[in-house]
Amino acid sequence: MRAHAAQTGVAYSIAARQLAAAALAPGESLANTGRTVYPAALSRDRGTILAREARSPGDKLATTRIAARIPTGRARHLTDRFPPGETAGLHFYAGDLRPELLAMVYLAIAHESPGLIPSPLDLAWTAELGEETAVDTTCADLDRAARALLSDRPAARWHRIDAALSAAQHHAEPSTRYAADLLTLAHRRLCTPTENPAGDPQVPPAPWQGARQTLDALLIVTEDGHAPGTRVRRPGKTPHSEGTVLGAHWSATGPPIAYDITFDDDPATRTLPPADIVVLPSQESDAPALTH
Repeated sequence: MRAHAAQTGVAYSIAARQLAAAALAPGESLANTGRTVYPAALSRDRGTILAREARSPGDKLATTRIAARIPTGRARHLTDRFPPGETAGLHFYAGDLRPELLAMVYLAIAHESPGLIPSPLDLAWTAELGEETAVDTTCADLDRAARALLSDRPAARWHRIDAALSAAQHHAEPSTRYAADLLTLAHRRLCTPTENPAGDPQVPPAPWQGARQTLDALLIVTEDGHAPGTRVRRPGKTPHSEGTVLGAHWSATGPPIAYDITFDDDPATRTLPPADIVVLPSQESDAPALTH
C-alpha cells in the first residue's frame, strides 16, 4: 500500500481503496510498480535478462561495441536485443527495415540536437566495459529523445528525417556520409510506391510501431514499467478481461505515464494510466515460475 501511494501520489487511505478495488490475486500487481522487459508471452526465440547475462565476455564486448556506434550500430543492436514476437494474434517489435528506420531516427536527433550525442571517447570507454546497460546509461538522453520523435505526427517525423539525411550527406565525417547513403536507400524503399497484386500503387508501411516498441522496451530497462507484449487485465473481481500492452506513453522523465492496451474481447486500442491496469503474474521471462 505504501509503495502504491508513493507511486501514485495519493494518500494511504486512497491507495488502500484502489488496491482493494483491483482485487489483486497472488503474483499480480498494478502497472505502476514492477518491471517487465522480456514478456513471457513473447519468450519463444527471444532473449531474457538471465540469458543475456550468461553470455561470454567476448560476446558481451562485441555487442557493446556495436551498441555504441551511432546511428546504425545502436539501431542494429536494439533490434537484435528486442527481436520480433507474437502473442494473442498480434505481432510485436516487427517490421521490415526496422533497424534502418531506427537509425534514421537517431540520425535526426543527432542533426537537431548534437549535444545529446555522447562524445566518441565516452562511448568507446563505456563500450569496453562489455555491459550494454552501461551504454544505455551513457545514451539515456539520446534514446529518450529518439522515443519522443516517434511520438510526433507522421509527416513531421519524415520531415525531420529528410532534413537529417540531407545534412548527413555533406557531413565532415566520412562514416556519417556513408551511413547517410545507406539510410537514403532504405528511405527510398519505405517511401517509393510499388504495385500490389492487383496492379494498384501502394507504399509499404514503415515499421513505426515496431520502432516505438523497441525504444519502449529499452527505456523500461532503466526506468521500470512494462514492455509491449506484457499480458494484463482490467482491475476488479472475476471474470477478468485480459489484454496486452501495445506501447507506452512517456513524459520528459521517469517511467511510463500511460499504456496503450488492446483487450482480447475488444480489439480497440485504449490508453490507460498505470494505476488502472493489473499486470498478470510471472510476466518477465526470467520470473521464477518459468525457470523451474
